[in-house]
Amino acid sequence: MGKMLSCLVLICAALSFSTTVRAQIVTQYTISEPGGSNDIVAARTCGTGTGGTGGSPLVKNFSVGTNFTVADVDLGFLASHAYRTDIQVILQSPAGTRAILVVGTTSGGNNNLNVRLSDEFSPVVNSGTHGNDSLTPTPNPPTTSYERQYAPNNPLSVFDGQNSIGTWRMEICDMYPAADDGNFLRADLWLTSAPTNFADLSLAKTVSNATPANGANVTYTLSLTNSAASNQTAAATVNDMLPLGVTFVSASGYGTYDSGTGIWTVPSIAPGQTRAISITVNVTATSGATVTNTAEVASSNRADPDSSPNNGITGEDDYASRSFTVSGSRTAGIPPSLTSVCPVSNQILFDWNGKAWVGGSTNNSYTVAGIGSINFNISNTGGTYDDGSPAVNSNNYGSLASTEQSLYQNLQFTNQTQTATTLLTLPTAVPGLQFTVFDIDYANNDFSDKLTVVGRFNGATVYPTLTNGVANYVTGNVAIGDAGSNSNSANGNVVVTFTSPVDRVEIIYGNHTTAPADPDGQAISIHDINFCRPATTMSVTKISSIISDPVNGTTNPKRIPGAIVQYCILISNSGSASAASIVATDSLAGAFTYTPGTMRSGSNCGSAATVEDDNAAGADESDPYGASLAGTTLTATAATLGPASSFALTFRVTID
Repeated sequence: MGKMLSCLVLICAALSFSTTVRAQIVTQYTISEPGGSNDIVAARTCGTGTGGTGGSPLVKNFSVGTNFTVADVDLGFLASHAYRTDIQVILQSPAGTRAILVVGTTSGGNNNLNVRLSDEFSPVVNSGTHGNDSLTPTPNPPTTSYERQYAPNNPLSVFDGQNSIGTWRMEICDMYPAADDGNFLRADLWLTSAPTNFADLSLAKTVSNATPANGANVTYTLSLTNSAASNQTAAATVNDMLPLGVTFVSASGYGTYDSGTGIWTVPSIAPGQTRAISITVNVTATSGATVTNTAEVASSNRADPDSSPNNGITGEDDYASRSFTVSGSRTAGIPPSLTSVCPVSNQILFDWNGKAWVGGSTNNSYTVAGIGSINFNISNTGGTYDDGSPAVNSNNYGSLASTEQSLYQNLQFTNQTQTATTLLTLPTAVPGLQFTVFDIDYANNDFSDKLTVVGRFNGATVYPTLTNGVANYVTGNVAIGDAGSNSNSANGNVVVTFTSPVDRVEIIYGNHTTAPADPDGQAISIHDINFCRPATTMSVTKISSIISDPVNGTTNPKRIPGAIVQYCILISNSGSASAASIVATDSLAGAFTYTPGTMRSGSNCGSAATVEDDNAAGADESDPYGASLAGTTLTATAATLGPASSFALTFRVTID
């Protein structure tokens, strides 16, 4: 048996710490001298392990001479062996707690084991199909990492909260009764010390139904636990933003849940205590859709020794996730009618038939009567265009006449993350629009179409309604193909409907995670677009506030003779088209006297600060708003007023 060496290395998990980050100090203990030849002998029995026919395990001991509370444990292990799945590794703490970290499955596989085990890693060790491991630690010496990083077969968290001091025993054996011996080469034990004051929080989530139907209610239950080993009561928040495919119904339990922010507020959680809340949602995703809901501790007023709030690391114990798949036989959905936004007489059709598009070009503009020049710009994050695309043709026509043309794109993607984006830019917003995308489908071991559509209005995000075909399902603004559809079939159709104003539409095409790592060629076609004709919706509001009076000054002034009152006239355009030549008038007849030189303009009542003189001449009439007074008639003007915009005019009077 080789000589045991102990080495201490202090590693900072971050450069600075607050009460919401993990413990600062990690201590590394290393056994770096290999044992004798073939010291991992076939058929050794590993204590509580199974298999093997006799003999005692190879034992390696880590000697820990300092005493602290253990918050987290990792183990690195390096050995040569003809079949690494024969190896079994057990770790025992000074307190006698044992965990089988690597279970010898004796199921064959590749050679050597070069791995760091941590509860924060995934997947589980021995689950990979990678080739032979190298026999050199990575880096050498390994301060943080080995060649592979996996979660253990049984959690290392069983050691959390124990005292560090003493002998940590590692047992190694070969569980297969054959002549395949191996050599132990190196091991590292990382012990993380708990802070002086800490609350070790862990999060769990359940879902009441794994296969709900569309329209059914399901309940997520979040459970937050403060470990009994903690020495502090904590106040925490948990981020559980509900996913696309569900809508919030209600929440009940400890603390409060804000469905708008996704934050569950947990005012107090003592050591050994579990707090829970149930969140009921309604399923809006279509049949076949898989909806995944994740949650994570977002903040804590106490240090957590083995996890960091809000860092997105899925392997930490403050992170939880649950999924369900919507059941039921799928039928093609019924899209919203655009007549709910505008009558047919007010709709404008952009028809691809007869439109020129140079094959392979990625940017073209067209004039649409009643709207102006619209632009299509196509880009991608990888992959190549094929089959002469982008092009306008009838390669896909989704059960319509075979002569129906659309904007066709055939992509050769080389990985799942690559996408192609078609950006439709309008010269002015429209109240709504609708179009169909053909051929969103799936081919086994070939591709899995993923369509994402999002709109913009004055820079703000606008989400459409997506309506599925039989070969795809919809979750929010995403459609995913999961069955085959021919180019002439409606099964692959997805109808996109915006029922609120938009001026930009992004159509993002790529692959779902069910596609192979290197997808094959796949294609879509964006069919004709029906627009609601742009329209203005004008409104005017007048408000007043008392500035001062002769008795009270500016402190709680009253509307009495001599009081100064400020009025604001707010003119708004809530429509989707720009308004032109706006004129608003106000009669100042009444028991008050206008205060000359007090008119100010701006985008709203609170920000109106641009000086406007009392006449209708000069540069102040177009900067960009104008104002004047003729007799008792006050007039406010603007050359243009865009969609979702407003302008304001303020002035003052004295009460007679």
